[in-house]
Amino acid sequence: MKNDLWRALAISMLASTLTLTGCGGSDSSSPTTSNTPTGNTGDNGGDNGDNNGGEDNDGETPPDTVGRIFLISPGDNATDDMINAMVQLRPKDTLQFECGYFELDQGLLIQATEDVLIKGCGKDETILSFKNSVNVTGLEALNIRGITVEDLTILDSPGDAFKLKSVKWGTLRNVRAIWSGGGEPITADNYEERIHVSCTNPPFNEGDPTPDYVPSSASGRYGIYPVESENILVEGSESIGASDAGIYVGQTNTAIIRDSRAAYNVMGFEIENVQGGEYDNNLAECNTGAFLIYDLENITRYGDTSVMINNVARNNNTYNFAHSGLVSAVPRGTGFITLGYDNIEVLNNTFEDHSTAAVIYVSYELIDGKGKTADRKLDPYTEGLHIHNNVMKNSGYDLPPPDLEKVANGEVESVLPFLIGLKNLPTLNDPTQLLGSLTNVLNQGKGAHIVWDGLRDELDEDCPYPVDSNGDPVPMWDSGKPVHTNEHPNPSCHYNAYKFDENKQRIQPEWGSCIHSNELSEDSAPYLNFHGTDGLELVLAIADQDLSILSPAGLLDVLEGLLNMPSDTRLSDHDCQARFGKTLAPLPRVDIRPFEPSGEFDPAPSDEVVDFYCSADVAEGEINREALNYNCPTLDQYNLFADPQDPRSLPNESGQPFVLNSKLFSDYATKYRVVFVPPGEQAVYRDGQQGNNPNGSIHFPDGTVIAKTFAFTDESNGTEVPVETRLLIKRKNSQGSAVWTGLPYIWEEKDGKQVARLAMNGGTASASWHYRDADSGTLLTGSTASYSIPNANQCITCHGNDDQPAGSAPIGPKPRNLNRAYQPESAFMGNSGQGGFPQINQLKQWQDLGILSGVPTLTISNGVATNIEHLPRWNVPGDSGETAHSAADIESRVRAYLEVNCQHCHNDKGAASNTGYYLDHFRDVNASYGVCKKPTATGGGSCGRQHVLVPGDASASIVSCRLAAENDPQRMMPPIARSVTHSEASVLLDQWIDNVVDGSYTNANGCSN
Repeated sequence: MKNDLWRALAISMLASTLTLTGCGGSDSSSPTTSNTPTGNTGDNGGDNGDNNGGEDNDGETPPDTVGRIFLISPGDNATDDMINAMVQLRPKDTLQFECGYFELDQGLLIQATEDVLIKGCGKDETILSFKNSVNVTGLEALNIRGITVEDLTILDSPGDAFKLKSVKWGTLRNVRAIWSGGGEPITADNYEERIHVSCTNPPFNEGDPTPDYVPSSASGRYGIYPVESENILVEGSESIGASDAGIYVGQTNTAIIRDSRAAYNVMGFEIENVQGGEYDNNLAECNTGAFLIYDLENITRYGDTSVMINNVARNNNTYNFAHSGLVSAVPRGTGFITLGYDNIEVLNNTFEDHSTAAVIYVSYELIDGKGKTADRKLDPYTEGLHIHNNVMKNSGYDLPPPDLEKVANGEVESVLPFLIGLKNLPTLNDPTQLLGSLTNVLNQGKGAHIVWDGLRDELDEDCPYPVDSNGDPVPMWDSGKPVHTNEHPNPSCHYNAYKFDENKQRIQPEWGSCIHSNELSEDSAPYLNFHGTDGLELVLAIADQDLSILSPAGLLDVLEGLLNMPSDTRLSDHDCQARFGKTLAPLPRVDIRPFEPSGEFDPAPSDEVVDFYCSADVAEGEINREALNYNCPTLDQYNLFADPQDPRSLPNESGQPFVLNSKLFSDYATKYRVVFVPPGEQAVYRDGQQGNNPNGSIHFPDGTVIAKTFAFTDESNGTEVPVETRLLIKRKNSQGSAVWTGLPYIWEEKDGKQVARLAMNGGTASASWHYRDADSGTLLTGSTASYSIPNANQCITCHGNDDQPAGSAPIGPKPRNLNRAYQPESAFMGNSGQGGFPQINQLKQWQDLGILSGVPTLTISNGVATNIEHLPRWNVPGDSGETAHSAADIESRVRAYLEVNCQHCHNDKGAASNTGYYLDHFRDVNASYGVCKKPTATGGGSCGRQHVLVPGDASASIVSCRLAAENDPQRMMPPIARSVTHSEASVLLDQWIDNVVDGSYTNANGCSN
């Protein structure tokens, strides 16, 4: 060992260099760095003024603004330089792109840091093209506290362009998201002209001439997409061509979108499930719909209180080109639409030239039917809507016809404009005049400036106040409305007593709507209440080609409801001052409080300090434990294995090999897993806690290392090639908090030896396999030229859950997945190395060795403890304990596969929590498990299908498409660390959907309207 003098010197060097240099493991391809101040104040620091670093009165740079700048230049090395920089970012660092056109084949992913700046030269000068990216998102920030992105354009991202997920204090300033669309591709040669898109003549129908821009359903979903975040500011930004929403904020507390533009998106601007939102001085033009404020069902939480002020919506008449989801039902020619969201103030806006309506005010009852909204935590009705002092011109002059093919399939949302027009016919009192061609019927009706479905709920006296999982009342707003989240169970009914007084009368105007003092041009009908779905039978009959409905007698029968309860145009019904003696009070403007750093992220150590600890001499068989606090350049420097050239050899110290019942699919790689618990320490047994710990694994002590080596086996020629080894190391930061660090190492030959080199930026490899699966006996053969080795930030995407320790917390080692006898995944090693470990129940072995405490008394049969949780091997019929190939056995094995391959993101604490699609081990198979659940977003990821899981029909289920997909980053699930389809699992999933999931499952009737 080096002596204490050198150790003291190293510590001194560390103290003097913490804020100046990058972390260990960087190589010669690193981007240019400097310690110039980043100037990352702005809204990260609460200052909207000079954002160039600033100087104090003495002209000196304040010490708290010092940070490194990673400068990325266009060219062949741009992707590698970008990734190498992004995995090193620490507080106050800047990742800066020079001016120019960049072709990037991987996404920009920012995690495990705070207070960072991503910037370019300007959104017209710095263009980041992700057209050929293997990742679905252009720029993604996950679990970040303080990030500013400014002065650049993201072009042709396969999915979302800018995504902020679980971000606190996030600013997107002067950025653009744009897709080439269906026209000429935007390239390095033409981008200076093509990124500037005008709005003159949007296409009303697919195929119509469009001089400015050709929209395409193949474009990515969201342009600007902050979700499940807090304190979000979007300003001076633009989105062009998104197949869902251009500029969106969802499931977020406190968000402002201002001074921005959206054009040729399906929905221009969208506020979804936000508590405290604001649109201010934005322009929406040539979209399908301009502005949307609503609550979406079956996701993390629900919104309340948004202000829309000083915006312009004009000529939003592009045909709807969305694949699926609720946004696909928005009729072209919509200025503003609201759905199932309370407390909205719409004032001082201009709406002009919208072919359906300036404002559409509807409820989920219109979509689902009265009392049929499956998510009973969601209030289906918008109330507290205040529309005043707006200008509306030229509305409702050309209603889009219904999509009869979709209507015939039960997707009736496109009927809305038809109903509006049908109920606004000047000849309604003489229905015989409606005889004639379908074209004449469809073309006679008009829309209006303001359109309301006229639907409101009635008091449900028998519906109790909802309770949480412990049986206690859920929290409530001051108004008495329940504050629901996805952690609360779905109640049996929609509680609505808070809307009514002691006389069972609706409290007005708080639970109504006030519309007044608007300038409504005389070229359009001012207002229409079309009273819901009365008359829908007509459209359905037309869709079924029941021509008898077009006879005078048939029309009279169908329109009887309309004649008995005709649509009305009494805008005075919403004159709150006249009716109730008061109107709705102004809503508060949104205020984003100053940025507050957490201090949880340590600056990077110097290369000298890393080298000091990682190069230390250790005794044979002893792990270099002091080096575990650093990212060593090569794996052998930790001395984890007896043979430093072979991670399949015996582990040093108390390392224990282990296997899982069901494992993550990684292109048919064989895996060698080892856990190293520090000497004298014990892990603590923690199972699922009967649903209260669905994500948590065994609790490991600080200093634990989990190593997983990926190898490709070819038994036909007697070879097995290790490709990568990933480490999870449980460290403590300077604040004493536990952090799991994920480190990827790639195996390569150097000077005739096998060496695993730290590859924080990941990589790819060619691989082939030919072996029999150790559990099922199935012969597996194949190859890939693009096996993916995730970068360090991608590791966190899968391993990060906000109910677990920070960083890359373990996924696999849960008791239910460890409850089996040890058996290597490959027979290649025979009884040597890790292949020679005892093949007994792993939990019992760990308990006997003293590295696992708190284990219950185990009753073991055939290597499995029968009295604790057990996850079956997904590919072994009958391993569930049920009769092999029975419905219960198939479902249990499918659920095991989905938990290990998907649930680490698809849970209410994971990276996909915003989807509302959760695959927890203890969750019922219901709407939250995908049964007839509509996708949160449209785009290619929906595969053009309407529901996540359709009982009895895998061919209509999104999950089936996505598990089977390959070579398409929009569709592939899981999206990381696989390049080929897991065919055997795909077959099992389809078998479950087609033959097991039926109409008896909760929400199974939700796939048809």
